[in-house]
Amino acid sequence: MNQLNHPTDVIVDPQNYSIIIADYRNRRVIQWLNQNQQILITDIDCARLTMDKNRFLYVSDYKKNEVKRWKMGEYDNEGIVVAGGNGQGSQSNQLGSPRGLSFDDEGNLYVADDWNHRIQKFEIVL
Repeated sequence: MNQLNHPTDVIVDPQNYSIIIADYRNRRVIQWLNQNQQILITDIDCARLTMDKNRFLYVSDYKKNEVKRWKMGEYDNEGIVVAGGNGQGSQSNQLGSPRGLSFDDEGNLYVADDWNHRIQKFEIVL
């Protein structure tokens, strides 16, 4: 895994035990499975990753001030914005350099909203 440039987060897919990495300076999300690397998402300023119980992958994009989701195995699209995406700002529908991501048991997504010095909670509807 020496092709990484400033990795900022890593998660393990519980289904196949692959490693998914936010490769910050290469602006991509990659997956390692059985010594094989696959680029999942490109052209993203990825800060953090998380996965929900339905195996959707969530990535915080700190420059676009949004969190997007992808269905595992389906990366041929732009992803769906689930938080932010309305420019940088401090309104409830905006983020300022989103970082950490985490889910609670009810499926709510918590986002560390760095520049706004707050944690935001989003109800995720599938």
